[in-house]
Parts: sequence; C-alpha cells; structure tokens
Amino acid sequence: MAKKEFEAKMVRIHLSESDKWHDRPVHEAILAKCLELGIAGVTVYRGLEGFGTSARIHHSRSWPFSKDAPIMVSVIDTPLQVESLLPHLDSMVAEGIVAISDVHVVLFTASPR
Repeated sequence: MAKKEFEAKMVRIHLSESDKWHDRPVHEAILAKCLELGIAGVTVYRGLEGFGTSARIHHSRSWPFSKDAPIMVSVIDTPLQVESLLPHLDSMVAEGIVAISDVHVVLFTASPR
C-alpha cells in the first residue's frame, strides 16, 4: 500500500441531467473530454433534488424515468490539468455552476508507482 499527498484543484460542475451538448448529455461529454485530456479523476453524481440559477427545483422523484435530476461532475487534478479543461467547459456548459477550489489530496494506491 502506498500513500501520496499533494496539493491539487477540484472542479465541481453542477448541471441538470437534461442539459445537452452536441446531442449528448453534457455530463457524458465532460467525462469524455476529461478522459481525452488525461485528467486524473472524474466522478459523475446524480442527485435527488436541487436547484440553481433557474430557481426551479430539479428532482428525480419519478426515477428511473425522470431526466431532470441534478448532476454534479467532480474533477480532481493538478492546477495545470484543470486549466486545460476550463476552455472546454466554456463551450459545453450553457447553464450551470462551475466551482473551483484548492484541495489537499491523500492518494492511496495498492502499489507504489
């Protein structure tokens, strides 16, 4: 078991499940772009309820049929890698919130690299 600690950036992108970019869900497009850019880690969360700039509550009450649930994409990587992602978000996110914060990462791996 190996443990590594370092400073990084975390980007949280808050969207609606119904948001699209080039006829595909925005969260899927962001995930694909992060993979293409070699981003270290990305997780997509589907929320129960939430609201944002529209002040309209998005929910998944009729889940699994609802396509209006809140979505959060969480990205963690070095400041340089996060900077490479931001211009792509400018074109992909038509409505939503992008929050960027400094984080202290504690990375546990099965074997040292």
